Amino acid sequence: MLYRSVLLCGCLGGAASLLPVAAAPPADGAADTAAEAALTLATGDIGPNSALLWAQANGPGQLVVEVEAEGTGAVQRLQRTVDATTDYTVKIPVDGLGPGRRHLWRALLVTEDGAAGVTAAGRFRTAPPSTNPAPVRLVWGGDLAGQNVCRDAEHGFEVFSAINALAPDLFVALGDMIYADGLCEAEGRYGNAQVLGGFERAADMSAFRAHWRYARADAGLRRLLANTAYLPTWDDHEVVNDFGPLHDTRDTPPYSPGEHLLPLGRAALLEQNPITEHPDRPGRIYRSLRWGRHLELLLLDTRQYRDANTAPDSAEQPKTLLGREQLVWLEDRLRRTDATWLVIATSVPLSIPTGWPLEGGRDGWADFDAPTGFEQELRHILAVAADAGRSDLVFLSADVHFAAAFSYRPQPQRPDFVVHELVAGPLSAALGVSDDYDRDLGSERLFRHAPPSREAVKTYADARRFFGFGELVVDPAGTLTATLRGVDGQSLYELKLTPSTTTRLARLP
Repeated sequence: MLYRSVLLCGCLGGAASLLPVAAAPPADGAADTAAEAALTLATGDIGPNSALLWAQANGPGQLVVEVEAEGTGAVQRLQRTVDATTDYTVKIPVDGLGPGRRHLWRALLVTEDGAAGVTAAGRFRTAPPSTNPAPVRLVWGGDLAGQNVCRDAEHGFEVFSAINALAPDLFVALGDMIYADGLCEAEGRYGNAQVLGGFERAADMSAFRAHWRYARADAGLRRLLANTAYLPTWDDHEVVNDFGPLHDTRDTPPYSPGEHLLPLGRAALLEQNPITEHPDRPGRIYRSLRWGRHLELLLLDTRQYRDANTAPDSAEQPKTLLGREQLVWLEDRLRRTDATWLVIATSVPLSIPTGWPLEGGRDGWADFDAPTGFEQELRHILAVAADAGRSDLVFLSADVHFAAAFSYRPQPQRPDFVVHELVAGPLSAALGVSDDYDRDLGSERLFRHAPPSREAVKTYADARRFFGFGELVVDPAGTLTATLRGVDGQSLYELKLTPSTTTRLARLP
């Protein structure tokens, strides 16, 4: 009984694989017919010597996992029980890995009667040591299956084909990776046939889980998760529009008046994604990742610690978007990191105003025409960066459903202090159009890619031209190139930066 012998082994050594060769992830496309029966794999929170493996099955059993450092023959074998209490998901921290090395991992589900079930395979690269000038390719995006722009019946989420073609080291998901407060209907917002969601707006754990499973049934996304380190955070639609701890209830069905949705949405996010959980800091989502000499990535949580959106923000009484503990952590990284580039991933943009309806208050950093944003805290963060000499600071964002790029000179007395922001267009969601942005941070808009109006977009073919993602590449010399790309991977805008000089190159298709 080969599979039973595997279950008794939990070792690290040079033995050959005992698991059968798993099928490769499915080719990209709309409907992966095996998605409902296969294991789904993802890897997150990688370090030089560690990784967090995540898997989801469709039924109970023992999950047997092998992790192999490519080219070495060293195999680490582990097992975990999967059951309905966690929607058949499991997280497996793995240590003792080699830095900067490609790793393969295979998974086998053994059912409760001892029979071998489905298999799956994935791969990831561990982070290089902080002294190694290794290159890195990072892709980011957000806003998936939003406002009934869901999985196209023929092509699925098309954008993931272009992302997979780049073979990134890291995929940063900047929130709204589900729209738990929305539906996916058979006919999409732009008239195309879609894969029916089969779920309601999420007011209980089973509905939240259904939204996550729907997105991951897409073959292109499953391929990306299986082959790339995946670093997700959340934004508002993982719960409900514009939510925070003080405004996370809804009064209309299927919601129960007065029932807080944040705890449910957070529990689903942590269960359904490879995010390390900290017993001493329950629910913590913000974290950092160091990749060699040149890159430190800070992944923010802009949701669960914020003050009320409707509260006024002023220099005398500043609001917080991050909460005290996260802000102190961010200040510490700004002052202490020795990485060439500090990249901050924020689910809400810096200067484009968000929040609807307006009487509900501004939802992001920008206040624009209302005194209810979180600009004072942003000014403080930029002041800390300036004092620390961190002009080589890049913000990545999403949320507004169009692509844009900005530079900021927030301190007139320090004209050489410049930071940049790149905003990725939606992966697949209703399009945004706004021409508004705050100009009181020394803001300069370098690029915008959006339709002339929402009404101008009549068909799915029209809409897909504005779907997209962002790519950030740092080469061994430390040059950073950030590119905003369209749904087919075409370059829309490119920003090239070195630690001492800045070169901008914009081009439209």
